[in-house]
Amino acid sequence: MREIVLDTETTGLDPEEGHRLVEVAGIELINHLPTKVTFRRYINPEREMTEEAERVHGLSDAFLADKPRFAEIADDFLAFVGSAKLVIHNAAFDMKFLNWELKNAGKQTLPLSQATDTLEIARRKFPGAQASLDALCRRFGIDNSARTYHGALLDCELLAEVYLELVGGRQPEFLLAAERAAGATKDKAQSLSPRQVRPPRAHGPTDEEIQAHEAMLKTLKEPIWRR
Repeated sequence: MREIVLDTETTGLDPEEGHRLVEVAGIELINHLPTKVTFRRYINPEREMTEEAERVHGLSDAFLADKPRFAEIADDFLAFVGSAKLVIHNAAFDMKFLNWELKNAGKQTLPLSQATDTLEIARRKFPGAQASLDALCRRFGIDNSARTYHGALLDCELLAEVYLELVGGRQPEFLLAAERAAGATKDKAQSLSPRQVRPPRAHGPTDEEIQAHEAMLKTLKEPIWRR
């Protein structure tokens, strides 16, 4: 199962008010575990940075001046994401900005159904508790001391750990090969070959199965499938 933990940084809170993306980053997960395949791009927003936003992520106009515009990195971004599920904290915010930029670049937008919102998961799992990324790191004992600014790639790394806890915790079978081998003796250590990830396959019904289903429905009185 391929997923992408995704995060963005922006010049402000709403693209409809003229704000733009300044950074987008993602980390690939296979079966909830990072593969070390990452994506990160800084973006020239073609507008001035607000003081409030710069205090959050530390990205200045001078730093972003020579960075590519979103339209120049859009194809690379879409190729990295593909059809993978997107894991985002407060997905509505990031998806709104991403789709605004994709639309302006003349690219296909991303369906909201492609995103899994860890903020919603946390609020359902811990009703009434703080659900920010920092709060969840504290809850799960995840070290976020390096987070002096909101950097998209660092936030993805922290969110990947938080997500693992939200979906079931660090079960032994979820540990990376290096972690499994850390306590083993040298003669028992085994090297693991990288797994080949196959593209998803369609599992829809065949024409014969559809016809058989229709024939079965004709034998039933008011079947629920007809409602």
